[in-house]
Amino acid sequence: MSSRARARLAATRRALVGAAWALGWMLAWGGALLMFAHRAQAAPLTLAVSSGPVSLPIYVAESRGFFKDESLDLRLRECASGRECYQWLADGRVDAATAAELIVATGSGAHPDLQIFATIDTSSYQIRLVARRSAKIAEAPQIRGKRIGTVPGSSAQYFLDNWLVFNDIDPDSVTIVPLAPDKLVNALQARSVDAIVIWEPLASAAALALGDDAVTFVSPRVYTQHFNLVSAHSTLERRGADIERLLRALVRAQDFIQAEPEAARALLARRLHLQPVLAATVMENQDYRVRLDQSLVTTMQSEARWTSRNGGARGAIDVQRAIDRAPLHRIDAAAVGLVQ
Repeated sequence: MSSRARARLAATRRALVGAAWALGWMLAWGGALLMFAHRAQAAPLTLAVSSGPVSLPIYVAESRGFFKDESLDLRLRECASGRECYQWLADGRVDAATAAELIVATGSGAHPDLQIFATIDTSSYQIRLVARRSAKIAEAPQIRGKRIGTVPGSSAQYFLDNWLVFNDIDPDSVTIVPLAPDKLVNALQARSVDAIVIWEPLASAAALALGDDAVTFVSPRVYTQHFNLVSAHSTLERRGADIERLLRALVRAQDFIQAEPEAARALLARRLHLQPVLAATVMENQDYRVRLDQSLVTTMQSEARWTSRNGGARGAIDVQRAIDRAPLHRIDAAAVGLVQ
């Protein structure tokens, strides 16, 4: 073989080795990218859960293994209230959150991308006014001139404002004392306030703490609370499969609560460290069905107007855009009763 031929052969060998090395590097890099993409896709879905009886379907689904059965890797993060859960979602700290409809109706102006995609509980008895008889309160009109503790800007305050109007009581005739949820029961016991307005189980806990001195006012015609799952529109699209797995697991939890109410009550008592009688009391008036009803829309429209009157968001809020019916409709069209 001539020297020229040997040189060409050597050059060809070097080129083949280089090509093989480049191909190996590309395959390794591509594999790493695929692995990274798979891991990103398989990241757990994080859900902020408000501590309370309204979250029972989530507690049931977790304890009974329904999330795992649906092949959903879910991470629950417990928060003190729906407002806190919603803020975590708005801050991008979680993928989804539980919250009452009011926080979505009042926050949709600042966070138009956050949408309700299912209601998991409704109750016309979730929020109550608990007063002291020793403060000379036995009937609704006697609340005039009293000090009422509640959480400002919350569904509890919305209930209070509507309860006062419903009972023909001038809101200016009472003194509203703003307090955090965990301060209300102690304030009522310490006589710092004459009454409180708060959600369950704190309302029932306050009544039990006062004993015979407690008088409780409920008014199902004033307000029905919708407790919901909320997420960003981009997350609902990007993680649609996981959202559907979440909903299917909660439908199974709904069926379990209906079929095994005693087991569900025992779970609620353990989860929230409640006395069995208190767990039974707060569960009695909860409607644990996964759905989207038109009543959600009308309630949110009323809350948006209430917020505007009280110096909150100005202008019309498109409540319809704050609700995404598609995920629930895909798994159970009959559960969606929204007017198009």
